[in-house]
Amino acid sequence: MSLKGKAAVVTGSTSGIGLAIARGFAKEGANVVLNGFGKPEEIERTRSAIESEFGVKAAYSPADLTKSDAIGGLIALSVETFGSVDILVNNAGVQYVAPIEEFPVEKWDQIIALNLSSAFHTLRAAVPHMKAKGWGRVINTASAHSMVASPYKSAYVAAKHGIVGLTKTAALELATHGITVNCISPGYVWTPLVENQIPDTMKARGMTKEQVIEDVLLKAQPTKEFVTVDQVAALAVFLSSDSASQITGANIAMDGGWTAQ
Repeated sequence: MSLKGKAAVVTGSTSGIGLAIARGFAKEGANVVLNGFGKPEEIERTRSAIESEFGVKAAYSPADLTKSDAIGGLIALSVETFGSVDILVNNAGVQYVAPIEEFPVEKWDQIIALNLSSAFHTLRAAVPHMKAKGWGRVINTASAHSMVASPYKSAYVAAKHGIVGLTKTAALELATHGITVNCISPGYVWTPLVENQIPDTMKARGMTKEQVIEDVLLKAQPTKEFVTVDQVAALAVFLSSDSASQITGANIAMDGGWTAQ
């Protein structure tokens, strides 16, 4: 499969799942727009490595996705640099854990803005360009929490359930325009974000690293294995292929069986 000449915008792509997806598209020949936070020198190394490794062009936008005007600039960068936005991956997200009655209002607002509203704003800006070409792929990174809940994650679970509703609505609206809109819902994925949580959990619960992995992180995943970022990226690449043109409005679980229970 080749995505040569396509332009892919991937939010939250300076590390973790988003970076793996951006690299997956670049490997298939797509030019990519990276977006996310991090140290400027590290981001530049990541951007230039994609160009040299895959022979494509990679741009970077520092757009703050909690601000709608900044999101317009992100999509405009792709159009100005590559002439289009053919593939849009809404991957950026943040998490906060607290009981509802103690949940900080500003954290609720931040999570809804970044994990849900930003996907509406990117879609709104990108869809006219996709319609003009009669082709487009929108992939939203949801979560197993788009299907089931966990305590103390009210904002995150609400946002991920909302992403599924937005995905289905957009899929119906765009079905006759050659544009598909789908969700990928991973379970626990092995990323630096997850790895860095382990020491705090070990301390808080008096557990070993192995106990945290088995009894906390992977407790809900029947396979007892983490999803890898490359597996998520491979699914995103497939959903962007012609073979997936009749998959739209879907929420595809990649969670080791978590939501089958």
